[in-house]
This record gives sequence, structure tokens and C-alpha cells, in this order.
Amino acid sequence: MKTKLRWTLLALAFAAGSASAAGDPAAGKSLYATCTACHGLAGQGNKALNAPKIAGQEDWYLTRQLQNYKKGIRGTHAGDTYGKQMAPMAMTLADDAAIANVVAYIGTFPDTAPAATVTGDVARGETLYKTCIACHGAKGEGNKALNAPKLTGLSDWYAVTQLKHFKSGVRGSHADDTYGKQMAPMSMTLADDQAIMDVVAYINGLGK
Repeated sequence: MKTKLRWTLLALAFAAGSASAAGDPAAGKSLYATCTACHGLAGQGNKALNAPKIAGQEDWYLTRQLQNYKKGIRGTHAGDTYGKQMAPMAMTLADDAAIANVVAYIGTFPDTAPAATVTGDVARGETLYKTCIACHGAKGEGNKALNAPKLTGLSDWYAVTQLKHFKSGVRGSHADDTYGKQMAPMSMTLADDQAIMDVVAYINGLGK
């Protein structure tokens, strides 16, 4: 009987923890006020401010990136100009609960595809993207089990910037950036800036 009660209590505790981890959109709304100036009222992003679209991105990925900014895993490299702007914004979220709440609120935004700004050789991009399929999926849908975020619906100019950052070591070189280290060598398969433009141009057409 005691064993059964113990397992029941553990199950309830786990359920409560899961509910807490999911976040409260209502509580997140006020926290998101700090984000609106750059990312927009509906998370649509703003290229002029180098703020990517965040609406439609998976909650687990947004959570990890906000935590990385808070821990100094992102936004501390000398070459990460815009990451340095984001890092202090992440610091306004006091703890993991605050992060969960703001991410939950972002999850209420409509996932409207951004306008394409990147052009390239789509046929060549399709060939180059074959390296990406194993983690990010044939349709750029992402794979949480492999810690690979979705690529569809991402601001294309931001995707170009991040691929360049992975290649140059601006991103993915921090000792604690486990998953960034996995991505960095993959970016090296893109020989030059044109290859990056081509693969991003191909990604633009995925999921449409």
C-alpha cells in the first residue's frame, strides 16, 4: 500500500512539474512586452532590427536559446553583434518559469510565413540540403529527438546569418554549446556564401 501511495505521489508531482514547465501564456504576455520593440507584437520579426521571426518556432527550441543567452552560451562571442543585443533582453526573464511563460505566450501567435528575401539556385540548394535531411527533416520540419529545430517559416536572412556564424565559429564554439557544436561541422559542407544562399533559397520553398 505504501509503495502504491509513493508512486501515486510521484506521478502527481511529475504531472505538476510538467504543467508548470508548459508555462502560462497569460503570465507570459506581460513579460513579452520587452520583446515587442524588436520581434513585433506577434513575433513576426523585424529585419531592420536584425530580430528574426519567432512565431511558429518550437517551444523547446525557444526555451533552450533563451537559457543559452542567459547562461552566456550565446551572445558573448566578440563577433556576435546582434547576439550581444539579445543577451541582456533574456536577462529580464528572472528564471525558468518566466522563460516558460513567455514561450507559452509566443506559442499563441499565428505562424504566418515571412516574405522571402533570399534568392539563389534552388536546384543546387536541393542537392546541398540532402546533408540537412537526417536532422532537420525532408520538409524542414525539425526533430526534437535530435535537437534539430524546424527551418520552415524561419526568417531566411536570419538563416543565412546563422549559417555564416556557425561556419566562422561565432556560434557553436562555446564549450557548453553541445548542440551548436553538432551544427558547426554541418555548416562547413557549404563551401561559400553562394552555397548558403542556395540552400536557404531551397528551404524557403519547403512546406509550401
